[in-house]
Amino acid sequence: MAITAIDDTAALIVLDLQTAAAAAPAIEPVPEVAARVADLADAFRAHSRRVIFVRVTGTAPGRTDAGDPAGMTLPDEWTALLPEVRADERDHLVTKSSWGALGRSGLLEHLTAEGITQVVLTGVSTSQAVESTARAAYDHGFHVTIAIDGITDTDEAAHEHAVAHTFPRLAETGTIAEIIAALGA
Repeated sequence: MAITAIDDTAALIVLDLQTAAAAAPAIEPVPEVAARVADLADAFRAHSRRVIFVRVTGTAPGRTDAGDPAGMTLPDEWTALLPEVRADERDHLVTKSSWGALGRSGLLEHLTAEGITQVVLTGVSTSQAVESTARAAYDHGFHVTIAIDGITDTDEAAHEHAVAHTFPRLAETGTIAEIIAALGA
């Protein structure tokens, strides 16, 4: 775990910290993670960096062995951002209907248009939204940073595998405090 730099053109991406996630049994309570992520968002704004909230409003259209409903739309009351994240009118909001945030959501085009070179990822779940977005961002040439105390999952083994084995190959990882310190460096 080492944060070498936070680019002047970095964006914080907050994944799926919404009411549906708050009700799920997670390794760490989602509202607590959201409150820590809000502090990171405040630091990004204070250093004139972009903050982007991503909310999931449905599922991808493909069939799976898990039997997840293809193309399902979530009820509106499940898609509201958690109040703990303290979203601001300056923030950008993206809606997705897949695990990752870069496909079919317009986010990739937004990042490119804004000249973003680095994404800092937080949110739920580690093994789905965060990992999918990290993989795609890495493949698209972004510097990827993951706040390990700003993510959680319902599956502890999947979370631990992503943090220990997958993320070090795609990203720099560190704590929210380390990322905030790098913002001021």
